[in-house]
Amino acid sequence: METPENLRYTNEHEWVYLDGMSVKVGITDYAQDALGDVVYVDLPDLGKIFSPGDVFGEIESTKSVSELYAPMSGKVVEINTELEDHPELVNSDPYGQGWLCVFEATNPSDYDSLLDAAGYRAAISTEQ
Repeated sequence: METPENLRYTNEHEWVYLDGMSVKVGITDYAQDALGDVVYVDLPDLGKIFSPGDVFGEIESTKSVSELYAPMSGKVVEINTELEDHPELVNSDPYGQGWLCVFEATNPSDYDSLLDAAGYRAAISTEQ
């Protein structure tokens, strides 16, 4: 499983890329593999505000439906509209074209509570 070092992770299997106040979010390679073929992604409306742990959407696969959780507090400023017609991008490129949305962080210190790559690998090793 791929776990890029330049990202942070949640225990709910989302990844986070922080660039200034911009927070790009997706699901991890581990999560997409566990889900199986993704067939639908329900993303939040632009402008919606979330706190860490709030449900911000759902991802549906041939195996199940899973909720998506906000990794940081912020306002949704961009969603990946490509996923409407091509949800399989979450499987084929989870850290690239399969990203979910971008938040404008309202509390950048939330980032410090997220797992680094080594911490996330340790967390998923107990699930396997």
